[in-house]
Amino acid sequence: MILLAELVQHLNTLLGASDIDDYCPNGLQVQGRPELKKIVTGVTASQRLLDCALEAGADAVLVHHGYFWKSEPRTVTGMRRQRLATLLANDMSLIAYHLPLDLHAQLGNNVALARVLG
Repeated sequence: MILLAELVQHLNTLLGASDIDDYCPNGLQVQGRPELKKIVTGVTASQRLLDCALEAGADAVLVHHGYFWKSEPRTVTGMRRQRLATLLANDMSLIAYHLPLDLHAQLGNNVALARVLG
């Protein structure tokens, strides 16, 4: 078990989230229960990923592509409404890191892909 606040603080520091100007907020985007026992990871916080996380009994979802992008409308309608409703109704957190994961020299998506490709 880990506290949500401790995990987010650790990830923010590890990934240097506050040092990067991004197109979306990095870190905790939707707050759920304070204690986490299971975290599901994915690329995009789609409804399918949220449904799979619920089936797995996850307390939080950690993704590369979260919500609240600068160029998107600020209204809570359609897909956004459905996804937020799923998170809120199930007290599940959404944690997202976009450019911090793209840019990180050791843990980043690009570095991981380069290792796989050789």
